[in-house]
Amino acid sequence: MAIIAVTLANSGPPSVIAPRADGAVEGLFAFGAPRATRSPMDESFPKSPPLAPKDHAEAVARFRSEIVGALTRKDLSRGDLSATLHTLSEERFRPPGADVTRCISVTTLERWYYAYRRGGLDALRPLPRGDRGHGRELSAEQRQLLLDIRKEHSSASVPLILRTLVSDGRLAREAVSESTVRRLYQTHGLDRVPLRDGGGQHTRLRWQAAEPGAIWHADVCHGPALQIGGQSRPLRIHALLDDASRFILAIEARHTEREADMLQLFVKALRKHGPPDLLYLDNGPTYSGEVLRTACARLGIALVHAKPYDAPARGKMERFWRTLREGCLDHLGSVASLHDVEVRLLAFLDRHYLVAPHASLMGRAPGAVFAAASRPADGLDEAKLREALMVRERRRVRRDTTVSILGTDYELDQGFLAGRIITVAYSLLDGLPWVEHEGRRLGLHVVDPLRNVRRKRLPRRPGAAPTGTPVAFDPAGALLDEATGRRPQEEP
Repeated sequence: MAIIAVTLANSGPPSVIAPRADGAVEGLFAFGAPRATRSPMDESFPKSPPLAPKDHAEAVARFRSEIVGALTRKDLSRGDLSATLHTLSEERFRPPGADVTRCISVTTLERWYYAYRRGGLDALRPLPRGDRGHGRELSAEQRQLLLDIRKEHSSASVPLILRTLVSDGRLAREAVSESTVRRLYQTHGLDRVPLRDGGGQHTRLRWQAAEPGAIWHADVCHGPALQIGGQSRPLRIHALLDDASRFILAIEARHTEREADMLQLFVKALRKHGPPDLLYLDNGPTYSGEVLRTACARLGIALVHAKPYDAPARGKMERFWRTLREGCLDHLGSVASLHDVEVRLLAFLDRHYLVAPHASLMGRAPGAVFAAASRPADGLDEAKLREALMVRERRRVRRDTTVSILGTDYELDQGFLAGRIITVAYSLLDGLPWVEHEGRRLGLHVVDPLRNVRRKRLPRRPGAAPTGTPVAFDPAGALLDEATGRRPQEEP
């Protein structure tokens, strides 16, 4: 204690240790003294700040300052400086990015010393070459040729360009390296990746719906084949995703990828969450059918398809498929049915995806964002949904008063409709058909041949059977009267 107190009293400033009125000692080494209160900046400052040189030149400047920086703070005569620099020149140092150590000459150390005294850290930054990015191995004509090729053929790789120029004799073999050509392109802003990602006429922007429930995405993911009953069956995951919250509105596992599969999932989501303002789909046959277009138009839902072969335009859905593959589909193992797949999908959503923080939602979970949103009442009920999915088709009734609908033969009780063209209507919700004829709704029932054995034949005309004297109509008799000269009223 005495040694510490004496040392501080002799070398430290008077404000470090100051006696209090009660004789106690306070200051930097005061035992039992309360800790200084941490400022809000200290609390928010990271424990390990990611502070690093901004580029290789600054890393080299820092390396040089660590060698000669201490010398600039000493009062050295010219002879002392020379001796110190000679001593440093015998040591070995590892420059930034180097795998081996090396010695540094006295002349170089002296140049670094005076540069650091004159301009600080910036004076120790290595100067770039004056011909940087120009390809010294290339002539001006060859450089221009390489630049013109990249401008007109942005998708061509550097190896392909060099191989082609060597083959047609415009460039000598091994006259220039691939890295030199890449640096040439980078210097002139012709790097292949920016040209590929930004090569369109318009800049791609990140977009998002203003509120949950406004825009829905729908897509199909091809999962691993399932072994069911000794046979390999395809696995297709159908899903609907909300744009603003990334919430999964509905998801199902199926063996097929048809429009009917998508419509069933769509109806399930409509019944639970109401209709969106816009449905955003790709251009596959599953999402471009006439039924879906008509249903969306009747429900007031705008139907928008992404451009063909533009996967980034469907980035939200593709990102979910990637998450689903990494967390579930790639680790299904042995599953015996689609039900086994679906329970795993639902468990993955409920226990992980919907409650996990999402980067695009600023750390919020999709489930929480979707639950917090308030959507106005949509007024969609079962009757409106049924009418929106109503199908009306023109069919001709067979002579036995039957008509085929969705692969099933139905029978009419109105025999007078045999041979006529009628309007058959049914809803895709249940598929139960009926006939619309002259403003009336006529029932249909499945044909039962055994029951028809005991049924009475139906009349061909509507209403009761005709009575009274039949109308005279004899075409052959009229011709006979004309040939014999008899009057039509006379009997033969």
